[in-house]
Amino acid sequence: MKLSGVSGTGLQANENGMRLIFRLFFIFINRSFAAVIVSGFIVSLYFIVGVLLYSNMQYNNINLRNLENTAKVLKNFTPAAVFSDAAAYEEWVSRFDNPQEKIPCRVTLINRNGVVLFDTNADKSVMENHLDREEFQLAIRDGFGSSRRRSATLGENYIYAAIAINSTNETNDQFAGILRLSLPVPDFFPRLLSSAIPFLVGGVLIIFAFFIWLYRLSQSLSREIEGKLNMKLEEKTIQLRAETIEAEAESRQREIILNSIFEGLVTLDSRLNIVHANPRICSLFGFDTNVNGMPLLEFSNSAEFEEAAKQTLETGKSFEFIFRRYSSGAEQRFQVRTAPLGTGSKGQGIVMVLGDISRQARLEQVRKDFVANVSHELRTPIQVVKGFAENILSSLPDGMEDIRRFAEIIEKNAGIMENITGDLLTLVNLEDENSPRLQMEETLLAPLLAEAAGMVEISAMKKNISIEISCASDLRVKICASLIIQALVNLMDNGIKYSDSGSSIKVCAFKKSNELIIEIIDNGIGIPAEHMSRIFERFYRVDRARSREAGGTGLGLAIVRHIALLHKGNAEAESHAGEGSVFRLRLPV
Repeated sequence: MKLSGVSGTGLQANENGMRLIFRLFFIFINRSFAAVIVSGFIVSLYFIVGVLLYSNMQYNNINLRNLENTAKVLKNFTPAAVFSDAAAYEEWVSRFDNPQEKIPCRVTLINRNGVVLFDTNADKSVMENHLDREEFQLAIRDGFGSSRRRSATLGENYIYAAIAINSTNETNDQFAGILRLSLPVPDFFPRLLSSAIPFLVGGVLIIFAFFIWLYRLSQSLSREIEGKLNMKLEEKTIQLRAETIEAEAESRQREIILNSIFEGLVTLDSRLNIVHANPRICSLFGFDTNVNGMPLLEFSNSAEFEEAAKQTLETGKSFEFIFRRYSSGAEQRFQVRTAPLGTGSKGQGIVMVLGDISRQARLEQVRKDFVANVSHELRTPIQVVKGFAENILSSLPDGMEDIRRFAEIIEKNAGIMENITGDLLTLVNLEDENSPRLQMEETLLAPLLAEAAGMVEISAMKKNISIEISCASDLRVKICASLIIQALVNLMDNGIKYSDSGSSIKVCAFKKSNELIIEIIDNGIGIPAEHMSRIFERFYRVDRARSREAGGTGLGLAIVRHIALLHKGNAEAESHAGEGSVFRLRLPV
């Protein structure tokens, strides 16, 4: 079945579409000539106004710099005495009556109190106090000030530049007054309009001529392109029709495949409404095949279904759970998998697949019942055999070594069988979904580690193995204490069995992010890499001869894994042959 044909032809169609759009550009200009002319005129007008505003700003800046330079020169000829000495004032004023020293700007002399003492263009007696003028205040503060405003005396717009004049004595400089120069500045439009009109008209004519040329060019090109375009459009229409027929055929083929699979399948949109449901899932929930658009909750009548779909939709991650329902008085079990539609996307929709595992569940229950019944039935005869073996050993007279040796073998193997049946019953109880829920209690972890270490202390002392515990004394976690102790005992006992005499075992517990991590580290024989994936299976032994010699049942690590799963966590191992092992419990906090 060809699943990728539609996407490939779609890319080719997109490329051809881009070429088509480019060719249509000139036809668009031809059909929208007036709009293009108006748009070009507006853009040009904005450009011209920007140039004029920039010119006006430059004009003001140049005049202000000229005033500043003139004020600094004139300050050299203006002693501070002009503000207090009449003779010095008269001599200074007389300079402005000399035509040869005519200054091309308005000059104003203001004392420190803001009183105008002299002005070349106005009568000082009618002028207001200038103490609050912006340029006056800036000159007092910084030594020089400038402003642009309308003159209250002359009624025109002026640029002002004021420079402070200080009187120097033996102790310090003292502010005496202000020398101010100003120039009239005409309004922007009256000053620049006369020069801007020819520039504006010329620019408009150039733009108009350009678009006339573009219009004629577009006409000639459009006539050439329209003929080719009609031919291309006809070819594309035929091609798209063929691709559509092919896509519809592939869609029907995919639908036939989805409808024929044994698993139930349903796809949902971002609102959890059904987009497609195959006949299998419709029959499971008692609907016909016309359920498109129906909400998932109405279809499945299960809040668990809806919650799983919401989690997948919000996180963009796959989700898996076991769904139970009763039909005709019998329990049915389905393994449900949800996944987001698309690659790494979320919020676009999801797909849900239901696999019927009722038969596997029944077989698994039969297996569990068989193991439990056999274990129960074996416990009594095993205990009887072990008891009589112990009695024989305790009552044998001296000189019967062969019988003693046989009795010891019977006792040892009866003990192994007792351990196996005990571990089998423990595993069955852990797997039993009908057993009471775990009693989770918040407790200090350090005492539990110490208690588990104490339970294997005798075995460790026989091999001179030390157990080192590293755990914060205030570390509190919510766990089932008895099961965690059992898991720790199994892991420590394994470390002791497979470690050399005189070595050590480290037990570390700590929190990392939102997990409780417990590590049991030994320096034993290690585990070859080819066995790592199976060490948590029931009855799996890496070295069967050594395991039998050590008295192992092959169920200890399987029990550890189930205890971790009951806590919503996991058990894992790291090891290399000859380098020891690290067994790790990861439990959510």
